[in-house]
Amino acid sequence: MRGFLASSSGVLPFTLRSVGAACAAVLTLAPAPPAFGSVPASGSGGAVPGSTRSLPLVPLSREGDPGAAPEQGLRRTGLGRFALLGVVWDDPGTELYGRVRVRTRSAATGKWTGWQDVEAHADHGADPGTAERSARRVRGATAPLWVGSSDGVEVRVRAEKAGSRGGRGALPSGLRLELVDPGRDAREAPAAGAPAGEPPRTALDTEAAIAASGANAGIAAYGTTAIPELDRPATEKELTRLQGPSRGKPYIGARPKIVTRRGWGADESLRERGFVYTKKIKAAFVHHTASGNKYTCAQAPSVIRGIYRYHVKSMGWRDIGYNFLVDKCGTLYEGRAGGVAKPVLGAHTMGFNTDSMGVAVIGSHGTTQPPGAAVTAVARLAAWKLGLHGADPRAKTYLTSGGGNLYPKGKKVRLNVMSGHRDGYATECPGKRLYAKLGTVRTSAARYQGR
Repeated sequence: MRGFLASSSGVLPFTLRSVGAACAAVLTLAPAPPAFGSVPASGSGGAVPGSTRSLPLVPLSREGDPGAAPEQGLRRTGLGRFALLGVVWDDPGTELYGRVRVRTRSAATGKWTGWQDVEAHADHGADPGTAERSARRVRGATAPLWVGSSDGVEVRVRAEKAGSRGGRGALPSGLRLELVDPGRDAREAPAAGAPAGEPPRTALDTEAAIAASGANAGIAAYGTTAIPELDRPATEKELTRLQGPSRGKPYIGARPKIVTRRGWGADESLRERGFVYTKKIKAAFVHHTASGNKYTCAQAPSVIRGIYRYHVKSMGWRDIGYNFLVDKCGTLYEGRAGGVAKPVLGAHTMGFNTDSMGVAVIGSHGTTQPPGAAVTAVARLAAWKLGLHGADPRAKTYLTSGGGNLYPKGKKVRLNVMSGHRDGYATECPGKRLYAKLGTVRTSAARYQGR
């Protein structure tokens, strides 16, 4: 049997052989494959070069109009390449009441886009009082916006005028524009100077990358870029192998194909080491990334790398917030590291991250219909993942609030097993159009489970 073993030098693959009638086990440690484990955790191999540039916003002159709403912004050209952006501020507990608008200059054509809105608050996060939420580096933030390859930007952040809260709004302190270059993965660009005939040593090839791959060892080969789909009989056999014989008929959907973190090019040196788990998965929260719909399916890995870097480097989270993501073509991706079949604690629905999972459709679905392929993929994922924990997608369950803007900490809340983000937190997420599809998701997921 192949597997992984934690050691002082990282996570090492091993082979377990049975010997004779007594079935004595021999544990044979094998060296990591040549392309792994030899690059420092800093990722100095650098074939996933991505970067983040942080620019402070400045007050904009409103001469002759002393009653105007506070406004900050900037205009910069001649910048290095970036493809995703967002605005952050110092205090994650402070909301940005106002409008954020940007336009960008194409790195390919030099032409400026029209102005477009950025969703003013990301609305996600770790639960209050947790180590991840309490980290000193955590910031408030808008949703990220995918803008494609760009080298110039102009941004305007304007506070609301007097409204239902009374008085004039003020902008949060420490407003900064974050420009994210998601980089390219090792298969797209070999590391400069790599010897001919040898696999490139990259930021994908670190001890942290070995650990992330090892977290899926129970269901996937070491170093795989995509966990293959199974049919239902094979999935049921896998369930028995993972959890032991079931007392009754297992209700679980066929395991779908899932692109791993290595598959979408995650630089594992960015995230915090180790993994954090919850007890089980009782509910699934559906999200949209609110990052816009102007991406191709071939660009989806780059979009995910951009969101990952934004969540970690700009917002200060330990890893990407979602457990899974799905693109407009219905391809599923592993999100937060720790193993797709395990109950990994995410930062997707503040107050209800415990005993739940979060899946985000890449795009904005307030006024735009989600593609049918994406809706089907969410249902297939839910049928499998909820099935691992015996949950019926059509049912309701109780979760205890960790604190948020809808329910106080400690309150037991009855929610749909398949819920939208807005069911646990006051937000527009997952967008009106996607939220309207949740009934279809519940029905389809239950059917995939054989209910």
